Amino acid sequence: MTAALPRQLLLASRPVSWINTAFPFAAAYLLTTRQIDLTLVIGTVFFLVPYNLAMYGINDVFDYESDLRNPRKGGAHGAILDRRVHRATLWAAALSCLPFVVYLVAVGSPLSWLVLALSLFFVVFYSAPPLRLKERPFADSVTSSIHFFSPAVYGFVLAGTTWTWQLALIVLAFAAWGIASHAFGAVQDVNADREAGIASIATVRGARWTVWFALGCYAVAGLLMLPTTWPGPLAALVAVPYLVTLWPFRDITDATCERATAGWDRFLWLNQLGGFLVTLLLAWWWLLTS
Repeated sequence: MTAALPRQLLLASRPVSWINTAFPFAAAYLLTTRQIDLTLVIGTVFFLVPYNLAMYGINDVFDYESDLRNPRKGGAHGAILDRRVHRATLWAAALSCLPFVVYLVAVGSPLSWLVLALSLFFVVFYSAPPLRLKERPFADSVTSSIHFFSPAVYGFVLAGTTWTWQLALIVLAFAAWGIASHAFGAVQDVNADREAGIASIATVRGARWTVWFALGCYAVAGLLMLPTTWPGPLAALVAVPYLVTLWPFRDITDATCERATAGWDRFLWLNQLGGFLVTLLLAWWWLLTS
């Protein structure tokens, strides 16, 4: 079991999703400071691996019973951790985060401490009792979104960014994207979650309503980018592939909810395309403002 632990921890951390939290922090920090320093490197590594191990590892421990009933679990969609490594996973998540958090607190401001504390609070209590926010419909999607946009907010605050209304719109657009992504991800688990007695936005509102809700949130994310500083409005186009991906599932029913897994598989790789396009826009903005 000892030899298998590193592999199980790696699966639990969802390597395919590491970039989704590391990139927002790195981009926010670098675009503000315009330099590569030790804090950028340490913060990026933290949000790349330990943060994801904590977020997903804690989830896999407390979702163990329901994951056993979910046919899509056991890979990129989520590890089914052997019960014997649950305690080790929680310890690994805490201990891997600790040195990074100590450093970031040492170099940060009180406001950055607050943002980091809130980010980690939602990482833990999305899955862990007594709050277990993932079982509180609508709070589940909002909390999941916080997992992804809070590293960007933290990067801005840590770097001492001067906030503008355009920057606030960008963060809100990111938040809307996160809410949509979680909601659509929940659709495929409607039946498995109901059988396990787990509540979610999709189990409460139904598969079809939730897909339309996700479509609306992706559209809002795109529209929020339109008033931002050039070339920000072009980021609205990044929402289009997500809308195209979800559109075929607009008439899905609770009985056919597992069909959404095909869309979710495309979504995982669509994030890589979206990230690439956003990177190009950020590089363009860097050149325009340098």
